[in-house]
Amino acid sequence: MMAFQVEPSEKRRSLWPFLLIGAGVVVVVVAIFAWMGKQPSGPAPAVAPMPFGAAEKAYASQLKFERMKVSRFANMLNQEVTYLDGTVVNQGNRTVANMQVTVEFLNVENQVVKRQTLPLLGDRAAPIPPGTSREFRLGFEQIPDDWDMQVPGVRVTGILLR
Repeated sequence: MMAFQVEPSEKRRSLWPFLLIGAGVVVVVVAIFAWMGKQPSGPAPAVAPMPFGAAEKAYASQLKFERMKVSRFANMLNQEVTYLDGTVVNQGNRTVANMQVTVEFLNVENQVVKRQTLPLLGDRAAPIPPGTSREFRLGFEQIPDDWDMQVPGVRVTGILLR
């Protein structure tokens, strides 16, 4: 009986496709981790202020925040995102086209540990007519560890009225 032998050069040649595929997978995985792990440099971009003169300040008392709750989620890389969900009620007689809020997270000593100003509705959101409400969700990254884990304070700091 004759034995069949494979030449060493044939063995090496058959491994090349597997080595190339393995190297490609490693490059893709490293690129994904590098992309997901990037932290924005510096503070969050500044939000352009909305009007908040005497008329807007007076109308802000007609906007009520209800059913506020906080939730936290972590992704596979253990990066946490904190969400603030709630409802804003327009108890006034004008339509709110857009609004801006400042959210303050406190510590147990009642000191502000994070303050962020951001639009509540956004440019593409439908306005809030008088007597109606709208649910919202705001997302926050990098909340300090000494946050008291309570619902943060929310105040109106800009309104576009119609």
